[in-house]
Amino acid sequence: GFSAAFAPFVPANPGIRASERLFAETPSPSENGLAVVPQVITRHPDAMRVFLCACRDRGFVRADLNAGCPFPMIRRRGRGSALLANPALLDELLATGCEVMGPGNFSVKTRLGVECPDELLALMPVFNRYPLAALTVHARTAKQMYSGGCDMARFMEVAESSANPVAYNGDAGTNSCMSGSLPGNVAAVMVGRQFVRELGRRPDSPELLVRYIEASRRELCGDRPVLGRMKELLSYWAESSQRWHRLWPMVKICRTVEELRGVAS
Repeated sequence: GFSAAFAPFVPANPGIRASERLFAETPSPSENGLAVVPQVITRHPDAMRVFLCACRDRGFVRADLNAGCPFPMIRRRGRGSALLANPALLDELLATGCEVMGPGNFSVKTRLGVECPDELLALMPVFNRYPLAALTVHARTAKQMYSGGCDMARFMEVAESSANPVAYNGDAGTNSCMSGSLPGNVAAVMVGRQFVRELGRRPDSPELLVRYIEASRRELCGDRPVLGRMKELLSYWAESSQRWHRLWPMVKICRTVEELRGVAS
């Protein structure tokens, strides 16, 4: 039922080159029939232009700007959600994105604000100047990170004031407000961690884990990165499944993939 997949963000810094390495973690424009949207994180319009031109040259028809990452290290560098505190730079990035990708082919993921949930609402005149594919809003502030409740009232205000299609993000599937009435321009829901958690509830989750281990072994080099990836996945499964919650203390101390297989089987 998914309509698109967003790739991990690629930092666009001065001196960026349009090499194959730049797209190492970005699947092809259509992965198993699913449209893939490359994502950029930056505070440099010229560097973003290089990245977007490379995306376009590789057949991607849409790209996304990360203006929502809440991590302090990212914000200190003026990227991610820090763009909400820099309207002039945000305006320049939006203009560049829409120019390179074309009207309706550039989107933005953001938050309600950095410190205060009213910050995004005050910036809507900036976003509304541009023909975006979507404005995806995580209904928390950056300061909240992923804790505390989503502010559905503020999200509704943003959606109602947006001239562009809006996508909801934040505790999708668990937020009871999502079952209520939403503004007509809320066109989609973006799911991330919640979808990963739900995979742990599947009755075939052990078999799914084995398949993911084998796929990761073909992609990564050695047990350590594969084990790190599996432990991250299982940390989410432990939050949603009694089986994986019970196994999690043993998973944490596994030192090899084979040890993990033994625990999970």
